[in-house]
Amino acid sequence: MKQELIDFPLRVMFKPFSSFWDLKYDNKGSIRASIIIIALTIIALILQKQFAGFLVNYTDPRLINSLQDIVTVVVPFLLWVVANWSITTLMDGEGKFTEIVKVTAYSLTPLVIVYVPLTFISRYMAQEETAFYYLMLSIASLWFVWLLFVGIMTVHQYTVLKTIVTMLLTVIVMGIIVFLGALVLSMLYQIYDFLYNIYRELLFRT
Repeated sequence: MKQELIDFPLRVMFKPFSSFWDLKYDNKGSIRASIIIIALTIIALILQKQFAGFLVNYTDPRLINSLQDIVTVVVPFLLWVVANWSITTLMDGEGKFTEIVKVTAYSLTPLVIVYVPLTFISRYMAQEETAFYYLMLSIASLWFVWLLFVGIMTVHQYTVLKTIVTMLLTVIVMGIIVFLGALVLSMLYQIYDFLYNIYRELLFRT
């Protein structure tokens, strides 16, 4: 477990090409460790909102909602995995669904590594030092995108250009899924409202 949750994620951060190659062909990493990394990402986000220094934290404490933070991480994660798997299936991608899950989860490692200590450091920052805070957040985000790019390219055995196109299409499909989901929920609500009104009408007539 130590190798899956500590050694391998750290190796992914600094040697992504060989690490994701081992993930695909030597079955490195695990779904269990992936779930733990996602949970740690959620915790890092919650800690940032609750404990970051007031100079960089604009969140109203009265509006903090941990359930919303969970949704903020889990829903985009699931949308990305499903959308990428759907697109790459049509574009001759070699990556399996579980491989996409592991690649996406392990790519989140920089966010956990950077966000947690940075949150507590921010409590002691002066105004002039807040630029360092935002710089580190940007680096962590770009690092995540870079690892995700390398991971997707490796597990699907794509070229650089095809990987970029695939990732852009994945984002578009994510938007389509959200739109269709909202449309279906709206239709279901309208059907429920219609049937409820009929029920009330029959109830009042009897």
